Amino acid sequence: MKLYIILAAFIVFAFFSNDFGLVDIQKTAVILAAGVDKDGDTFTLSTQIAVPQGSTSGGAATSTVTVDAKGSTVSECISKIFSETGWVPKLVFCDLVILGEQAAKDNAIACFDFFLRNEYMPDSAQIAVCEGTAKELLTSTSAMDDSPTQAIQKLLTQSAQSSGKVMANTLKQFAISYYGVSASGYAPYLRTTEQESSTPGGGSAGDAGGSAGSSEGTGAPEKKAVVYNAEQTALFTKGKMTGLLEREETFAFSLTKGKVFAGTFTAEEKGKPVSVSILENKGGVSLDTKNNPKAELKVGLKLRLFNRGVPAPVNDIAEVTMSDELLENAETVIRSYLDRLVVACKKADCDLFQLKTQLYRSSLSRYEEWKDLVPNAIDTTIRTNVEKIK
Repeated sequence: MKLYIILAAFIVFAFFSNDFGLVDIQKTAVILAAGVDKDGDTFTLSTQIAVPQGSTSGGAATSTVTVDAKGSTVSECISKIFSETGWVPKLVFCDLVILGEQAAKDNAIACFDFFLRNEYMPDSAQIAVCEGTAKELLTSTSAMDDSPTQAIQKLLTQSAQSSGKVMANTLKQFAISYYGVSASGYAPYLRTTEQESSTPGGGSAGDAGGSAGSSEGTGAPEKKAVVYNAEQTALFTKGKMTGLLEREETFAFSLTKGKVFAGTFTAEEKGKPVSVSILENKGGVSLDTKNNPKAELKVGLKLRLFNRGVPAPVNDIAEVTMSDELLENAETVIRSYLDRLVVACKKADCDLFQLKTQLYRSSLSRYEEWKDLVPNAIDTTIRTNVEKIK
């Protein structure tokens, strides 16, 4: 019995005297988002960090600060952030990685390499490309939220994707596409628009702090608040950004995935604009290899009348069914979007629909024979089936 008591006391002592490798929260930089820029062989890593602060109401509050560093690798940038601030950077809560446009054109996978190797980085982290530099984006002032990270993540939610206006992607899926035989992928493309008269949401990056080594003083002009847009989609071939889908082409891409069930688009009836909503969406892309490789895009939709752009009589207000003319015009609009999508992919030499992967899985011999034909030198058939609710 004495032996058991001594052993229990020893275990309790060992348990409560060990920190198990944990880092004091006061010394930890909890990274919420990371932005990577590249200039030649030099990387610039911009990190948006959550900083706990005291609250006058007696509770706790959190603001964000953006810290950046330069290095020959992203890992070196992380080390510099630690040595220059004393904060231990932690990526376990990092759910967003943004590439500046030049970094995306140079090679996205070189920028993602550190995050893919880091065992604490979530594979489900969202990725995006931005116009200009990621540093400028992460130090912008959001007109709607406390930080750019919060505002951007709202654009990439499942609800936003169901509208068909944005095609989100994750770090894991991008890597799978890159290392597969198709070697092609995509990421949402972010732009900002200044708001002339608006009040920033609060402690955004432009207000809560600055970048490490920043030369901006208190006399610097106040940044205008911005809103963010992710309706365009960056196309990648062998890790490099080679093209850009416009908003209509992004919408068409969403339809081929069968993900849209709350989206709207505009067609015409008697020369007047009419918005219709999508109640059901089925989509898919297949490759026929019987004689020569042929791609087929299929999109099926069930639609209802949603909004007229001109005054309507009172008995039409509750109407949700569509006329045959409107239904036909709606199908024409969708087909035109899909046509533009196919042209954009061929122009960017991007196997966006993973056709090479389908070919590789179906027949290795045919893959070796036809792999250079995909996607540019194959015929593509578009099939649409548009119905109205009854």
